[in-house]
Amino acid sequence: MTQATYQERRGQIETYFDRTAVEAWARLTSTAPVSGVRATVRAGRDRMRATLLDWLPADLHGTRLLDAGCGTGALAVEAARRGAHVVAIDLSPTLVELARERQPRDLPGQIDFRSGDMLDPALGHFDHVVGMDSIIHYEAADAVRVLAGLAQRTRRSLLFTYVPSNPALLAFRAVGRLFPRGDRAPSIVPVAEKTLHRLVAADAHLGAWRPARTQRVASGFYTSQALELIAP
Repeated sequence: MTQATYQERRGQIETYFDRTAVEAWARLTSTAPVSGVRATVRAGRDRMRATLLDWLPADLHGTRLLDAGCGTGALAVEAARRGAHVVAIDLSPTLVELARERQPRDLPGQIDFRSGDMLDPALGHFDHVVGMDSIIHYEAADAVRVLAGLAQRTRRSLLFTYVPSNPALLAFRAVGRLFPRGDRAPSIVPVAEKTLHRLVAADAHLGAWRPARTQRVASGFYTSQALELIAP
C-alpha cells in the first residue's frame, strides 16, 4: 500500500460520507422510515453489528476497544454498555458529531468520539479492534495492510468485515461505473475469501494471527462477511 494510494482513497471516502451522503446515512442509521432497498441495508447492518458484538466478551470492563469507522456510533454505544472504554473514530467529522449527539447520557466518559484516521498511532493500543464495513472500499492488498497496521496495536482480537466476491456484486460494481462520477459512492471492492486469507497469512504482522469465526450476512442489497482474527 503506497501512502498516495491510501490517502487518495481515504480522501474519496471522507468526501462522500461527510458531504454527499450525510443526510441519507443519518436517516439509514436512525429509526426513521426508509425505502425498501435501504430497509434491507439497514436490516443487514443491524445483523452484522449484532454478530460482531456477539463475538466480543459479554463483560468488557477494564478493556479498551477501537471502533474503526464508527459512523454514527451504534456499535460503540453497545460496547460501552458492556463496560469497555471505546475510542470511536471515523473519517467524517459530520457523522462523528451526529454520533456525539446520539450518545446516551448514561455513558459519560466511556466513548471518545474522534474524526480522523483509524491508523493514527496516537490512538494508542487496544484489547479489541472492530472495523465494520470500514475497509470495504480499499483494494484487497491495501485493506490487509490497514489490518496489519491495526494489529500492531491490538492485544486480543481484530474483528472486521469485507465484501465477499460473487458474480452479482461484480455486476453491480460494473453498472455503478456508468453513473456520472459526481453521483457515485466510493466503489466497494469485493474480494474472494481464499484471496483474503492468503494475503493475511502472508503479511508479516498478521501471519501469526489465528483466523477464527466467520459469518456472512446477506440482506437484499447488503452483503458482508465478518472475520475474527485472534492475536498470537
